[in-house]
Amino acid sequence: MIITKAGRRMFPAMRVKISGLDPHQQYYIAMDIVPVDNKRYRYVYHSSKWMVAGNADSPVPPRVYIHPDSPASGETWMRQVISFDKLKLTNNELDDQGHIILHSMHKYQPRVHVIRKDCGDDLSPIKPVPSGEGVKAFSFPETVFTTVTAYQNQQITRLKIDRNPFAKGFRDSGRNRMGLEALVESYAFWRPSLRTLTFEDIPGIPKQGRQALKTDCIFPKNLISSTKA
Repeated sequence: MIITKAGRRMFPAMRVKISGLDPHQQYYIAMDIVPVDNKRYRYVYHSSKWMVAGNADSPVPPRVYIHPDSPASGETWMRQVISFDKLKLTNNELDDQGHIILHSMHKYQPRVHVIRKDCGDDLSPIKPVPSGEGVKAFSFPETVFTTVTAYQNQQITRLKIDRNPFAKGFRDSGRNRMGLEALVESYAFWRPSLRTLTFEDIPGIPKQGRQALKTDCIFPKNLISSTKA
């Protein structure tokens, strides 16, 4: 996943579908991104593999992306696909634009948080997500990514271009009108089919049958396998 000093949108973007909320209750939806481990990585070109290069860099300031539609009723959240396509990643530890701060060459896991409004008094873009009753976090293994300032694998570069419905000009070898950096910045995320994951009731909410959080996360399996290849 590309990160820059100025901030770069995630591509592919993350989108989720939620069910089982109280239709009349108000909720915040937020995302943070946490380290997978305490390691730093490097890409070995001759073997096309990521290898551990040492210990992780010092922790970065906590950042939380609060979905701009928050707060909204459970009914509102459940009838729409919730997109995080405006979330931006940066490696600038002095960032004052509210972007998520990450280190390059580290592995990260995005987490989606569903927070009842009455439990979100301490919710802030520059503080860790509050915990306790009325707060539930979800993560999906297939959304783990490695941060880079430039793509390390040409297969990943090609795959991201091929999956972008607005990349026709870049795919046409005779009409390379824009560079990859501009292309990725102006992308529209790819939409694969939804799949459903079940989970336990959110604390404090009456059980309304089995609840589910659907994610079309965006990270196609062949992208993940290519990253690890």
